[in-house]
Amino acid sequence: MLKGKTALVTGSTSGIGLGVAECLAAQGANVVLNGFGDAEGPKAQVAAAGKAHGIRVGYHGADMSKPAEIEAMMAYAASEFGGVDILVNNAGIQHVANVEDFPVEKWDAIIAINLSSAFHTMRLAIPTMRAKNWGRVINIASAHGLVASAQKSAYVAAKHGIVGLTKATALETATTGVTVNAICPGWVLTPLVQKQIDARAAAGKLPVEEAKRQLLGEKQPSLQFTTPQQLGELAVFLCSAAGDNIKGVAWAVDGGWTAQ
Repeated sequence: MLKGKTALVTGSTSGIGLGVAECLAAQGANVVLNGFGDAEGPKAQVAAAGKAHGIRVGYHGADMSKPAEIEAMMAYAASEFGGVDILVNNAGIQHVANVEDFPVEKWDAIIAINLSSAFHTMRLAIPTMRAKNWGRVINIASAHGLVASAQKSAYVAAKHGIVGLTKATALETATTGVTVNAICPGWVLTPLVQKQIDARAAAGKLPVEEAKRQLLGEKQPSLQFTTPQQLGELAVFLCSAAGDNIKGVAWAVDGGWTAQ
């Protein structure tokens, strides 16, 4: 379905981003990965997912808190792949503290990586999408883009900002073949969430499985984690012709979290 398209997925060397990249590759899209740590393993996984289509996989290690590095990444995608047709803004970090105790440098880093990076990739990708009269921007927001939790002021602010940025840009591109939407996951068992589970288990001297159950029970009525692959399949749907007139949506995939 996506043969000949190129997808750039930020924060895609693990977790949600890697799952989304694999699903897009399986539909024939070339993929540019981004993230810290080992890149060869994730590149091999994505290449395997798209092997039947003979896709190409690239990688750029831009630090998503630095606009100049984001510009270099987008230039790499343009020179090596002819531009970005599908942009998935997924890069994110977390820190938990009361607002009066929140380290200023942590606030700045979360806003830069979780919100401002999406502005920079979008401003650079959308002109090419407009010229082709086709493009998909999928911003991975969060249930925390729709509701709040205590001690997550920076994350909640950034994710609410992503939802607002999504809506505004969707209106700006509404008469074009470009769509801009947000996916708002609840609990997904990623390395970021596993850290929170491990911290909860250590603090309460609990088995890890009990810490997982407690975490889900507080917010997510389904008592099940969403998987990166489920989010990837939703991204594929948004890239299909069925998604042509879906614009400015904040799509909750949260096991009922925000229905309460």
